[in-house]
Amino acid sequence: MLVVPFFINAKTTYTEQQKINHLIAYIRILKDATFIRNGSEHTAIEAADHLKMKLGKAGDKIKTAEDFIEKIASVSSITGEPYKIKFADGKEYTCGVILRMELKRLEDGKVKLLN
Repeated sequence: MLVVPFFINAKTTYTEQQKINHLIAYIRILKDATFIRNGSEHTAIEAADHLKMKLGKAGDKIKTAEDFIEKIASVSSITGEPYKIKFADGKEYTCGVILRMELKRLEDGKVKLLN
């Protein structure tokens, strides 16, 4: 009889709040990235603090990590301009794309939860 460990292909389930906190922590650790918000450049720490502040102001309107990405972390609520992340290699992506990729990695069990 073949015995297969129960944890193979098992995914850890996180609450939506844990996922949101992870995404903010992920932004915070992108030390070699520049965050562009409304044409101004910001550090990773400034970007994470800004997203955390926006999340706090949103109150209970944000229910899921996808809500967070879509309504808080992708565009400026003032200008409607997308937030961008420019990496050290010069490549630039929208913040929403980067956060969706990180969320998928978390949900697929490819990264550990950040706090």
